[in-house]
Amino acid sequence: MEVREQIQKVIDEEPVALFMKGTPALYMCGNSGRALEALRAAGAPVTAVDILPDPRFRQELSALSGWPTIPQVFVRGELVGGADIVEELAETGELERKLADALGDDYRARRAERVVALSAA
Repeated sequence: MEVREQIQKVIDEEPVALFMKGTPALYMCGNSGRALEALRAAGAPVTAVDILPDPRFRQELSALSGWPTIPQVFVRGELVGGADIVEELAETGELERKLADALGDDYRARRAERVVALSAA
């Protein structure tokens, strides 16, 4: 499967996808950490994807989303934004409303964090 197809599959299939630099256990960028913490605080079931292993991951992601920076957060296939936007939404309570609207009021009960690795081959 091509890199672009792998990225699109994650965006389409995961309730909340966070494309970040590093992993939840070891993030390699402060903005990625900020976005992750905002999602965690909102109780989101986050699927994290590390874009660092291959430069094509970032290129294809930005080409698909039209968003040039990392991290990128998607909820039910819709680009929400990066760290600043996700933090602002969290501060106003809008992030929790957006998650509840997209995933159902019981989204916190499904809270789980997982990491998906893309394949560069």
